[in-house]
Amino acid sequence: MDWPSEASETRIPELWHSRLEDISKISQKLQGEYFRYKGIPFPVGIYSSESISIAENARDVRDDDTFIVTYPKSGTSWMIEIISLILRDGDASWIRSVPIWERAPWCETIMGAFSLPYKTSPRLMSSHLPIQLFTKAFFDSKAKVIYMGRNPRDVVVSLYHYSKIARQLKDPGTPDQFLHDFLSGEVQFGSWFDHIKGWIRMQGKENFLFITYEELQQDLRGSVQRICKFLGRPLSEEALSSVVAHSDFGAMKANTMSNYTLLPPSLLDHRQGTFLRKGVCGDWKNHFTVAQSEAFDRVYHEQMRGLPAFPWDVAPEDPKLSPSPSPVQDPETPHPRP
Repeated sequence: MDWPSEASETRIPELWHSRLEDISKISQKLQGEYFRYKGIPFPVGIYSSESISIAENARDVRDDDTFIVTYPKSGTSWMIEIISLILRDGDASWIRSVPIWERAPWCETIMGAFSLPYKTSPRLMSSHLPIQLFTKAFFDSKAKVIYMGRNPRDVVVSLYHYSKIARQLKDPGTPDQFLHDFLSGEVQFGSWFDHIKGWIRMQGKENFLFITYEELQQDLRGSVQRICKFLGRPLSEEALSSVVAHSDFGAMKANTMSNYTLLPPSLLDHRQGTFLRKGVCGDWKNHFTVAQSEAFDRVYHEQMRGLPAFPWDVAPEDPKLSPSPSPVQDPETPHPRP
C-alpha cells in the first residue's frame, strides 16, 4: 500500500499551518455567525458556500477512499483514531506525530480535503455533511463510507458544551433554548433527524457501514474487527490489541495530536472546557430535566416513527432525571419502531 512520499509529508504540514493561521484570523473577526447553504446552517469562518460547493461537486473520488461521516459530536475523532491505527496495522507512531485533522481532513471546510495537493492513496477523509450535500461523485464510485451514529440526547449535551468553547459557534444560550434549537434543526449542519434518516437509506450497500458510538463503547474490540472486515484490512491479534489500546478514550484524551489542544484559542477556548470531554454513553440522564426529556421524546418518536430501532432505543431502567430545570452540565437493526 502506498503512502505519501517524504516530500509530500513535508509540504502538507506547511500548508496546514498556513491555512490554520488564515482560519484563526477569520474566526477572530466572525464569531457566532451562521450562513445557509441550500437551507442548512453552517458557521462562518470555518466553512463557506464555496468550500461546501467544492466538496459537493468534487470529481476526485477514488475507489480506495474512505469517508467517515457523522453528525457533529457523534464520535468522529474516535473513529478517525481507530481507522488511523487500522491503516498502520496498529502502529501508533502516526497518531502520535500527525494531528488528527491532517490524518482525516474535512471535506467541507475552507481547508477541505479536496483542495489539498500531494494527498496520495489511500485517503481517509471526514465529513458532517447531510447526504443531499455530500460529494456526488461518491455515489458512482466504490469508495467507502463509515457512518457513525450516537444517541441524540448525548449529542445534545456534548454539542451544548462544545458550543461554549468553539468560537465559531453561536452561544448556546440556556439549556432549554439550545434544546429547542436542536429539535428544530437550528444548529450547525441542521436537523439530526434529517441527517441520520438520510444516511440510513444507504444501509445494505456493500460500500456503506453504519455503526454507533454505543456499540463501540459496549464492545470496542468486536467493533474494530467489524470495521476491519468492512475495510478489507484483517489484523493480527497483536495489531488488533494495539488498535484497541491506543484508541481507548483515555489514551486519545492524553494524545496532543488527537485532543485538539494544538488548535489556537481563537478556534477553541480551552479555558472553558475540553474538546474530548467524557466519552461516555447515557450522560444525558445526569443533565436533562424531566420536562426536557419529555419534550425530546415527543419529537424523537414522531420523527423516527417507522424506522428500525437503534441501540440507544433500548429503554434504560428508570433513568434518574432532574425534576428541576437545572442547566445542562459540564447496523443491522431488526425491529421497526412502533
